[in-house]
Amino acid sequence: MVLSTPMRVTFHGVRGSLPTPGPSTVRYGGNTSCVEVRLADGTCIVLDAGTGARTLGQKLAADEERGPIHLFITHLHWDHVLGLPFFQPLYHKDTKVVLHPLQVETADHMLAYDELFDGRRFPLKLHQLPCDFERPRPQAGPVRIGSATVKRINLNHPGGSNGFRIDDDGGASLAFLTDNELDPPYTQLVNVEALARFAEGASLLVHDAQYLGSDMPHKRGWGHSTVKQVLELGRLAEARRLVLYHHDPDRDDDALDAIGDDARAHYKQEGGKGQVLVSYEGLSLEL
Repeated sequence: MVLSTPMRVTFHGVRGSLPTPGPSTVRYGGNTSCVEVRLADGTCIVLDAGTGARTLGQKLAADEERGPIHLFITHLHWDHVLGLPFFQPLYHKDTKVVLHPLQVETADHMLAYDELFDGRRFPLKLHQLPCDFERPRPQAGPVRIGSATVKRINLNHPGGSNGFRIDDDGGASLAFLTDNELDPPYTQLVNVEALARFAEGASLLVHDAQYLGSDMPHKRGWGHSTVKQVLELGRLAEARRLVLYHHDPDRDDDALDAIGDDARAHYKQEGGKGQVLVSYEGLSLEL
């Protein structure tokens, strides 16, 4: 069956490292990593559960028609999971939530989320959540979710991180690569060429662009990329749209405006095709 409905990608948290609420971040937002993906068949996929997951959860809990919600987490650093205990669908018994395993989990070791819901870091344990809760067993290779296929790739980040590519039957594709250092001083798990192949021709490439060249070399090895490195990856991958993501907590709205202007000019100068956007809370794109 050919699906004509577009994939929709909505950003609910775009900040990295820690939340930064306040008057200087009202336009781009201060919540940490959380992206909602609606597939061509209406299936809901949530990428990361930083503090942006709280407002997304309120929205999803208010939906009259509630299909399964599929959660994919890149890694367990706090800025990517801090909103998970406050994700409202977990507390609705008529809602099914599928929490997909991390790459580091195996069939014999599935404890990663138990450490977050252990009764000490948060009052409830996983088995006490009221929702229809499912934790699939880890499997090698792509996973079929609704009308799409989801693939993973290991990224360069202290402690490890996963990137995802979602290819929808409707023809749209999303490559989500956050917390990835394109030029790490430690052992490199994936190089720029492999990432360009992974994201090749994607309708939308979202990549961690937390740093500027002026932040280096002090922050080299911290697990994030510079804007210019990400622009080069977007050019090599020939992504139709490139979104700069995981903003540094020290960047205010004016700084992100300037980054966007400079990035678009540089991308055009270097022969990059397609649109360059700076992510902000509420940004919603049809692919």
